[in-house]
Amino acid sequence: MPPHLSADRPAAQPPGRGSVDALISQARRLKGDVDAVRRDTRSDGSDPQERWQRALCDLALHQLDDLDEHLGQLRDGLAPSPAAAPPPPERDSLLSRVGSAEWNLLTDEASWSGELFQILGRDPAAAPLTLDELPSVVLDEDRRRLTAMVTDCLVDAKPIDGEFRIVRPDGEARTVHMMGEPVLDSDGSTSSMWAVLRDVSELRRSQSAVSETRDSLQRHRAHTEHRLAVELQEAVLPPWRGSLRLPHQGPQTLDLAARCLRSSTSAMIGGDWYDALELADGETLLSVGDLTGHGVAVASGMAALLGAVRGMAMAGTQPGQLMSWLNQLLDATVQPALGSAVCCRYRPGTRTLAWAQAGHPAPLLFRDGTGRRLNAPDGVLLGATSGAVYAQAEETLEVGDLLVLHTDGLVPGHSAADSVNLLLDLGPRLGEADTAQDCVRLVVDEFGQSEREGDACVLVARVTY
Repeated sequence: MPPHLSADRPAAQPPGRGSVDALISQARRLKGDVDAVRRDTRSDGSDPQERWQRALCDLALHQLDDLDEHLGQLRDGLAPSPAAAPPPPERDSLLSRVGSAEWNLLTDEASWSGELFQILGRDPAAAPLTLDELPSVVLDEDRRRLTAMVTDCLVDAKPIDGEFRIVRPDGEARTVHMMGEPVLDSDGSTSSMWAVLRDVSELRRSQSAVSETRDSLQRHRAHTEHRLAVELQEAVLPPWRGSLRLPHQGPQTLDLAARCLRSSTSAMIGGDWYDALELADGETLLSVGDLTGHGVAVASGMAALLGAVRGMAMAGTQPGQLMSWLNQLLDATVQPALGSAVCCRYRPGTRTLAWAQAGHPAPLLFRDGTGRRLNAPDGVLLGATSGAVYAQAEETLEVGDLLVLHTDGLVPGHSAADSVNLLLDLGPRLGEADTAQDCVRLVVDEFGQSEREGDACVLVARVTY
């Protein structure tokens, strides 16, 4: 009896990558040795013993191919827990049995090994089933497959290599793997067919369990990553919900509202953001942007970019220079990424909007129920090229003006140009809205219910003083 594990004898650990690579090399060397034995086993089909040996070599090669594939998965993925590994088959289990059969087409006689009777659950004293009778023990949905394999073997001399399910007399269903070849007589016609059959039910159940476990793990990982990305995005985006009026002290010059619309076709969180921040000099920062990709890494990158935007804006950096430094920051990151953004500084004393963009849709300005797209200054995508220079533009606003900033995909299923036109068509209705929050609701009601492939953000700023 093996000794119990003790404190000074640690439990076995999952194999490391090096040991798995060594096992893969051994398996491949063994496969080469078995293939050499198979080539040495030359058979003209007349000697049953030689056919049996060749079939066993073929079967061994199949199993070694599977072993090579499974070891590769073990090396490239997570090592399964030793406790989760299926138990080895017992010495006399069906998994360890291989049976053989030969059907003589000239005499209509069948010859089975004892193991095949056990695999099919039939009485060894009973007569073996003929080829015509064999489908009677096969599940209805698999009979056509068996018939096609046998027909191809007998008519076109194609080797048999496939699986089907049988039902034993006790009602138990088993999966059988069959390999066989035709035996030709002197004139080249098929005189008989031999086959090797193996019960692979336990193997297939084990493979199914591995597949189900892998799928469950992938779903768990995706759910965890989605939750982390959502939490990170919610922690970084502005804490205010609904509407916001800035500045907090003195006359409130801007009425603000925003919304982030989630993808309806993907559970992954994108890198879209919006922001509105009162700056130290009394100006207001307005920005929207999008970092390409999905998941926790992209949400983390978006958090870094948004933090940099806030910090540089608070330090007094103007939008054009801010975009240049933001591009350098993204270009210097370890993981290559591309992003687009619009950054605006609103000066309430002169009602002047200074802004720059990096490969992003320009803000839309609505005045007296009519909208237009602001003329965009030059600016390439963030991270696209080192040392990029970003131009800056200015726009003078009036009381009652409405500014709409948005990311790509706000209007799903349409090109960028068509999306802008559809948003501009909302001008008369936006002009009748009382607050920025009402304007956001209008946009969401119009475009938020459609199926969208990615996230999108919209930020509305209304000049109130």
